[in-house]
Amino acid sequence: MTDDATVPPPARLPLDWIAAALRRERARAGFSLSELAKRAGIAKSTLSQLEAASGNPSVETLWALGVALGVPFSALVEPPAPAVQVIRAGEGPAVHSEQASYAATLLSASPPGARRDIYRIRLEPGSVRASEPHIPGSMEHMVVSAGRVLAGPRGEEVELGPGDYMAYRGDVPHAYEALAPGTVLVLIMQHV
Repeated sequence: MTDDATVPPPARLPLDWIAAALRRERARAGFSLSELAKRAGIAKSTLSQLEAASGNPSVETLWALGVALGVPFSALVEPPAPAVQVIRAGEGPAVHSEQASYAATLLSASPPGARRDIYRIRLEPGSVRASEPHIPGSMEHMVVSAGRVLAGPRGEEVELGPGDYMAYRGDVPHAYEALAPGTVLVLIMQHV
């Protein structure tokens, strides 16, 4: 295992992907800029900046927009995919949390007809990543690769270590907290 201090942080998402997805999904939903901002609980100016491919969206902002639009998080951050896709460890587009040392890297978005997304999550101790409910019917499946994590629905968190698996409803408030440095997990979001 490599020392996380020597691994560069994952690349951030290109803002043009997010801007195009937000414009597309907002048009599909038939929302005005003001209406979507209000539904997501964010400033209209923030949404306007994101649709103009400027600003610095956090995980929390993008989740709120996804919930308000009724689409999975991946619909807002998914790049065009080649026929064969390889994402090396430590690479790939990542979205960082404002609340915690937490970075989500989308590994695979749900293809048409299926509703699941796969993420590689890196967490560091010292803060909790609290997550608001995702779209109704969401389930989260988690496998810990390295370190230790306390995760699950609020009030039902479970401590997990390498190789441990857990599934829980993602449409209720839940949280993730690294208990050891270099905690890494694979998270599969299932949308029913």
